[in-house]
Amino acid sequence: MSDLTFTLIEFGIKAAIIINIVLVMASVEVYLERKISAWIQNRVGPNRVGPMGLLQPIADVVKLFMKEDLVPKAAHQGFHRLAPLLTLAVAIGVYAVIPYAHYVTIGERTVYWGIAPNINIGVLFILAMTSIGVYGITLAGWASNSKYSLLGGLRSAAQMISYELSMGLSLLGVVLIAGSLNLNEIIIFQREGWFGLRWMVFLQPLGFIIFLVSSFAETNRTPFDLPEAEPELVGGYNTEYSGMKFGMFFLAEYANMATASAFIALLYFGGWSLPFPEFWDSLGFIEGTWTRALLQFGSFFTKLMIFIIFFIWVRWTVPRFRYDQLMNLGWKVLLPLSIINLFVTAAVIIFFGL
Repeated sequence: MSDLTFTLIEFGIKAAIIINIVLVMASVEVYLERKISAWIQNRVGPNRVGPMGLLQPIADVVKLFMKEDLVPKAAHQGFHRLAPLLTLAVAIGVYAVIPYAHYVTIGERTVYWGIAPNINIGVLFILAMTSIGVYGITLAGWASNSKYSLLGGLRSAAQMISYELSMGLSLLGVVLIAGSLNLNEIIIFQREGWFGLRWMVFLQPLGFIIFLVSSFAETNRTPFDLPEAEPELVGGYNTEYSGMKFGMFFLAEYANMATASAFIALLYFGGWSLPFPEFWDSLGFIEGTWTRALLQFGSFFTKLMIFIIFFIWVRWTVPRFRYDQLMNLGWKVLLPLSIINLFVTAAVIIFFGL
């Protein structure tokens, strides 16, 4: 088998697996959202469809498929259909560069866990793709020809611009310390020191807090869900959507929440790295073997789920901001702090090194 054929087959299999994982993860997140919100509000939550309500997400998908697809008469038909597809495509495309574990050796070949996890612009790719996602929401607001939808789309665009700056500047501290935009190299930097616990959250605590808050704003999750804002905008950008078009926006939101959680785990908590790597080597879990890769995937998945649960917990405990509060936090608090964090990090590296 030629190298090109092997590469195409490898990428095809990985893409199919990752797309299915994204769909399954969205179902898991929906179930967790309903259950955790029920526990917080002293309710039972889903308990009818399947054991402990585990089949409730499947019932939701079936319901969305059966709903009538209503399109406003004055809406722009083409762009109205394109908006949810664009939003979902961008949300899934981000997963191409996420490393789920390090690598396995198959014969003489080294196969990495991800479609393209070893590219040198991994951080830039994720930032660029998440920025494009807002175009789908803005397009949905404009194409619906509804004042509620248009206001929701404009709010989303303004929110993205306000918090993308702080998010990018907070990440520059991580890039300066690790000396790379490659996600795998950032993870390797974090595991090679302090018994595998040289996590960026300890080296960049302020940057981590800024990035975490900005992630809530970028994913339009409460308390930053102003683009939807049911009390004043009915449903914001998705007011005029029904059926699976609405389902695509719903899926994209949960895919973005998982992306943000994965990004936090990768950049600040060591990603797939395991603490005390020498200990695992002594037990026979050698780098490059399937057993070591599965352990690394388990480490990454555990961190991912912790932050997904945190996203859900915040939604059901923190009230929504007013829009002026949202803008003030982004421009007057997070942006100056991210600039200070960047300059302090650069100064420490120049004068003291790492």
